[in-house]
Amino acid sequence: MSILDKLCVVSEARNALLPPGVDPFNVVIEEIYSATEASIQGRRVLLAGTNNYLGLTFDPQCIKAAQVSLEKEGTGTTGSRMANGTFAGHRDLEKDLASFYCCSEAIVFSTGFVANLGVISTLAGPGDVIVLDADSHASIYDACRMSGAEMIRFRHNNLEDLEKKLKRLGPKAEKTLIIVEGIYSMLGDCAPLAEIAALKKKYGAWLLVDEAHSMGVLGDHGRGMAEAVGVEDDVDFIVGTFSKSLGSIGGYCVSNHPELALIRYVCRSYVFTASPSPSTIASVRAALQAIQTKPQLRTRLWDNATLLYQGLKELGFELGPDLSPVVAIRVPTREKTLLAWQTLLDRGIYVNLVFPPAAPAGMSLLRCSISAAHTPEQVDFILETFSDIKNLMT
Repeated sequence: MSILDKLCVVSEARNALLPPGVDPFNVVIEEIYSATEASIQGRRVLLAGTNNYLGLTFDPQCIKAAQVSLEKEGTGTTGSRMANGTFAGHRDLEKDLASFYCCSEAIVFSTGFVANLGVISTLAGPGDVIVLDADSHASIYDACRMSGAEMIRFRHNNLEDLEKKLKRLGPKAEKTLIIVEGIYSMLGDCAPLAEIAALKKKYGAWLLVDEAHSMGVLGDHGRGMAEAVGVEDDVDFIVGTFSKSLGSIGGYCVSNHPELALIRYVCRSYVFTASPSPSTIASVRAALQAIQTKPQLRTRLWDNATLLYQGLKELGFELGPDLSPVVAIRVPTREKTLLAWQTLLDRGIYVNLVFPPAAPAGMSLLRCSISAAHTPEQVDFILETFSDIKNLMT
């Protein structure tokens, strides 16, 4: 027996599913031309699976900010936030985030995954309870396991099941952290956050919302689902990422609880991880400014999302339940999903292929994520191509 034997099972499963030379889980972007076009497998393709919701990866102000920082501050910090890895820009970005969210506290992490991992595992511990949506992101599950708290799942977006779980906790509800996402990343469906916030208040629990896919997308100011449904004052902690709407890499947590600042001293993923590079921080600050000064980006994003979602629906595809920039198409079998994915790529469109465990409830998905940078003509091309290959997916 070997420690590596378990990986043989992975190899066998991969070889049974994937034809030689085809691997949708290790796609290489050979060249990137814009927020919506790149070269993959030697052909120019339209990118329709990137999470680049506002198209800011090629924004001139973001690029310029990164270039200036790179020349002035170098390529990296080479240290953690607790050592030499906090530059002025890191603190300035935390102030920017606190101001943006109208919160008193903000902490910047190296990735969104690390933000969830650190914040959740530090907030909750042995003797506490975490009640989380069953479709929560892997970073949330890993954080719950690391915390040592009792972990209770409720059925996805099921308010009745959530209340049942909270009611059973009795007095322990006051030491319970409820965790949900604003927009769920695979199906693009939205949490019933107003109702969840009401249950949180009713039972005296705490509420953390992961706004990774809703920040920059929802709300009059782009602050996410909590802003969109008017419950920002009822959400205790918001965790997010810089790798979606903000077009970069990193993560954060904001809160009006002053105790959040103390996490810096005890959060392992903050203390023992090198901090984001100064140029990354600079580009994120510019992107955050764009979110606040260019509301037309959200308007364009939702125009494109509506065009794609309604168009695919009219073509008869089975989609996720909610209109959002994440548009997921359910396909009956893994084999058909794989064939459709490769055919789309051959026709010049890249989308995400999603199998369990990443896909919920054993589904196989072709996942599109639309951007403000897409043109109506590009969205039409996506629809025309899906129409042409529909027979492969049914």
